[in-house]
Amino acid sequence: MTTAGHQSSVGKYVVIYFCILAIAGLQFVVAYSDISGSQMLVRMLVLAIIEAALAILFFMHLWMENRGLLWFVVISTVFVLLAMQYGWTDSFRLSGGVPWAS
Repeated sequence: MTTAGHQSSVGKYVVIYFCILAIAGLQFVVAYSDISGSQMLVRMLVLAIIEAALAILFFMHLWMENRGLLWFVVISTVFVLLAMQYGWTDSFRLSGGVPWAS
């Protein structure tokens, strides 16, 4: 199957799929290993970033697109994640209660 001048093979996607499954297995091993919380956070974050990058690049076909679209997706995603983090502090304040709340 040829799309936009690029040769596409099912084998490449199967290999990427099994790589993502292997990374998910590694996340399971890391989650049940006896390590400190900060070490676990770093290891899980690295594995999650690699897994997400593989899924986005290959299954969303961003590796075939021009770099402008890729940078748009990356910047938009980072903006949304940072915007979501802005609300966490307020949620912790509300869970603990505030003196002026009725």
